[in-house]
Amino acid sequence: MPKKARDGTDTGGLLAYLYGPGKRDEHVDPHMVAAWDPYVDDPARSPDMTLSDLALMLDAPVYALMGAKPKQHVYHVAVRNAPEDRVLSDEEWARVAHEMMQASGIAPHGDGQGCRWVAIRHADDHIHILATKAREDGRQPNLRQDIVRMHKTARRFETEFGLRQLTHGDHTAQRWRKTGELEKAARRGLAEAPRVTLQRTVREAAAAATSDADFFARLGASGLRVQQRIAPDGNVTGYSVALPGDRNSAQQPVWFSGARLAPDLSLPRVRERWQGPAPKSSAAPAEVWRVAEEKVRAAADQLGAGELRQGAGDVAALGDLIVVAAVVSPRMVRDQMRQAAYEFERASRAPAAREMEGQARELYRESAQVLSRSVAAAGRSDAAAALGFLLALVTAVEASQKWHEAQEHRAQAHAAGRAGRLLREAVEVTAGATVAREYKLRQKKPAAGRARSGARWAAGGEQPMAGVVQQAVPGHARAVLTDPAWPGLRTRLMRVERAGEDPAEVLAAVAARRELNSADSVAEVLTWRLDGWRKQRGATAAATGKSPSATTSAGGTGGTGTIRTTGAPAEIRRPPGDEQRGPKRTR
Repeated sequence: MPKKARDGTDTGGLLAYLYGPGKRDEHVDPHMVAAWDPYVDDPARSPDMTLSDLALMLDAPVYALMGAKPKQHVYHVAVRNAPEDRVLSDEEWARVAHEMMQASGIAPHGDGQGCRWVAIRHADDHIHILATKAREDGRQPNLRQDIVRMHKTARRFETEFGLRQLTHGDHTAQRWRKTGELEKAARRGLAEAPRVTLQRTVREAAAAATSDADFFARLGASGLRVQQRIAPDGNVTGYSVALPGDRNSAQQPVWFSGARLAPDLSLPRVRERWQGPAPKSSAAPAEVWRVAEEKVRAAADQLGAGELRQGAGDVAALGDLIVVAAVVSPRMVRDQMRQAAYEFERASRAPAAREMEGQARELYRESAQVLSRSVAAAGRSDAAAALGFLLALVTAVEASQKWHEAQEHRAQAHAAGRAGRLLREAVEVTAGATVAREYKLRQKKPAAGRARSGARWAAGGEQPMAGVVQQAVPGHARAVLTDPAWPGLRTRLMRVERAGEDPAEVLAAVAARRELNSADSVAEVLTWRLDGWRKQRGATAAATGKSPSATTSAGGTGGTGTIRTTGAPAEIRRPPGDEQRGPKRTR
């Protein structure tokens, strides 16, 4: 991922930073991996070369220019890999640097009169390339479309080196937070940059609105500062929003237009949502999730059945539905739903014109309106009521992924895949919570039996929990115990045991809730279900004022034993979305 920095004038100062300790991230073993001349000494490895000497060598062609010199002669590009990529060797990074300089026009292959440059590595995942914009023959380099050409080169290396593959820009990517925004949010103690908060709030309002007036009313009710752009004829042609308290150095509000937040949040794109007749569907509070589920299942069969333009409108409406569902979903899966809405955002913006008349789009819009009009009722729904709807939503997202793959929309297909995984996690957490809610305690064992059972699970280590898996899910035990997700599942089982419950009985109960044969990772699915179990048990304990262990010990009809006090009570966690989070780590 090449990223071009602003041009500068201080070659020595930039070299000092690249070879120094760093300001935001620690620089580890700064050294040169490539240069315009293979015989240039590295200041970090040779006593015969200093940073000042290297700066003078790089600047020499600039000083030798006979005519006007460039005002900003320092050219700076950082090339970074994704966090999940493997670590490249110095030799591989050297190849990348040479090809990037060829693509940019700084130093074309075979041109002995190109500009001078060096590539510095001070971290595993990226290099910095510094060049001076003066050729050896006294001419200026041709840098037209330099960053575009470097991105094309990067795509080639992604395939060759087996790295995460990105796609060419199709004007559907979200607007990224700038470094200054992130640093400002960290200083103010905000969990996220104001741009992110504004984008999410505006998207929620747009997804649920049915008219201009409704849209602006929802923005005002959300607490944002709203500014409408009104043409001389009185028509509203645009809008801007600001977060209360977010001001610039002149103490003026920092305004963001809708187009600066996301490509589909400009006022013309927002208005596309309520073109045509407004959805008229409604449902009784008890039927909200069931009605929405039926419409989503019907829409999944219709998605993309028409032309390309119609499919683009369908996925846009599906994105709005996921946004609305995240707002009204059961609290225990709200984090997963909000993250799924965030991930699906790119998938909802197909690089094609949209038709607003598709059958699937109308069904998705009707589902969103059913949920939006019943926020209060849906907010009180338990996890069991929403389970069918979440399953239908997974089917719809999978259908959208297949449609994007058929159209060769690679970035959108990947985004839909990431959203689908988060929705599947929400389904399994909901299933586990439903089991916990319906769970019937068995008759307590005699005291002697309880003692033997306690001794059996006392170690709480890997071997006892492996026995739990073999007892609870014998048909899947081998696959679970060899799965990379097994350590996480073992940790959940140990927490269940410490809460005073039989881990084998609990695991068998959540495993029986839904089939496991179609799961890519049975261990991961069971982990998610146990997370839902613990959330529901914790919520029940908070409502009754009892710990799950006390409830378990006091239940049943045995009645003669004492309440178990050696097991730690189940951890009662705050509902997702209520905990205080620190600033998000930047990429």
